[in-house]
Amino acid sequence: MQTIKDTLAENLGGPATLLGSHQFKLDDCPDLSGKVAVVTGGSEGIGFGVTYTLLKHNIAKLFILSKSKEVVDGAKDAMAKELGQDKADRTVWMECDLSDWVRVKDVAEAIKREASRLDILVNNAGRGIMPAEFTPLGVDRHMAVNHIGHVVLTSHLLPLMKRTAEQGHTVRISNQASNVHYQAPAETRFASLEEINTDVGPNGQYGRSKLAAILYARYFDRNVTKKGHPNVLMNATHPGLVSTKQSRTSIFEAFPLGGYAMSHGIEPFKKDQFEGAVPTIYAVTTTKESGQYICAPAIPEAGSDLSQSEELADNLMELTRNVVREKTRSESADKGCPFDDLVLH
Repeated sequence: MQTIKDTLAENLGGPATLLGSHQFKLDDCPDLSGKVAVVTGGSEGIGFGVTYTLLKHNIAKLFILSKSKEVVDGAKDAMAKELGQDKADRTVWMECDLSDWVRVKDVAEAIKREASRLDILVNNAGRGIMPAEFTPLGVDRHMAVNHIGHVVLTSHLLPLMKRTAEQGHTVRISNQASNVHYQAPAETRFASLEEINTDVGPNGQYGRSKLAAILYARYFDRNVTKKGHPNVLMNATHPGLVSTKQSRTSIFEAFPLGGYAMSHGIEPFKKDQFEGAVPTIYAVTTTKESGQYICAPAIPEAGSDLSQSEELADNLMELTRNVVREKTRSESADKGCPFDDLVLH
């Protein structure tokens, strides 16, 4: 019975969230005075819910990485009206397309020059359930943005996060996953670029990239947290069914007719952007565990069999390193960018 209650709490909004076996509310977020955070896609949807909550709880500085300054300016105006201009002025926008890995590296290096510490990294931005598409580098956009771009960002910020942890602080990283990871192809092996570039349908494309988010957290736990950096934690989160631009409008790109069920049929049962932010806020402010798949509101779940495979995680990260090295060699690696150490064991 509790399993059913947890499923309802994890996916639906309103009173259903109270059915979960492990409760957490945004008001439970601790005081964050003096801390610094980075949030990708932090100006709309779940990302806005995260940045708003961090500011509300006194984060000292917050870097928002996104492609649109206009959207960030709108979000900043909203935060200024509700939280005060002082809180809104703690945000710093940095233009960043996560599919452009050289740009991601440059942004990370700029953050390291500007910040003396980094306590929170929220890998939130992503491509939703949409048709297959390639980036200019010739890589599936779902994997390029949802997974690989965040690995590049995390890897380049990791030295700063390690230094912060060495000063006695707990550093927390969250990857935005989804229960759609169960729809990743059963034959997923992360063996080659050709494999991840294979069109397996909108749900399969998205699910495969969200499977990668969980595997990365578990790989990181084994190879960073448990190998000398116990105060640097990484977890993956599932927000549930959230009313966002992706679920209201972008869904029609993948499903011109069937999208109505998602955009309208279940709209009354979806979480709002703040409810969707709950597991992420828990993961980056409160949990003392690492390598978990945390479902809303704060319920650790095992995830799919694929998500629990250490071999698959190792394959994924080796492929990630190889793809980034190969695709950026002429522009970055040959000029000193440490992509050869991308995974950072």
